Amino acid sequence: MFSGAHMVIFSNDAEADRALFGKLFPQQIVDAGGGWLIFKLPPAEIAVHPPHGDLRHELHMMCDDIAATCEALKEMGFATNPVEDFGYGLVSGFTLPGGSDLGFYEPRHDTAI
Repeated sequence: MFSGAHMVIFSNDAEADRALFGKLFPQQIVDAGGGWLIFKLPPAEIAVHPPHGDLRHELHMMCDDIAATCEALKEMGFATNPVEDFGYGLVSGFTLPGGSDLGFYEPRHDTAI
């Protein structure tokens, strides 16, 4: 039925966030025209949870080694949040240049990928 997923991040500084995503995901970038870049992401999965407060969508990237991921991001000049153990995985994140947060985690659960 579906062949993929398309995610949109709204940003107060889309140009800066696009530049960052070009560094994070350099594998393949498609220019859809007019500066609208589309980045190839690693395989993905989706989960549905009851809300904690307002309904919203979140994007969390998954990694195999959160310490190495934090170190690589720090070398790129990003301050990552302290790593927290949420039971299902080790979680961190950082603020994109446009002001929104991007979370990432090292899962401790079976994944769909």
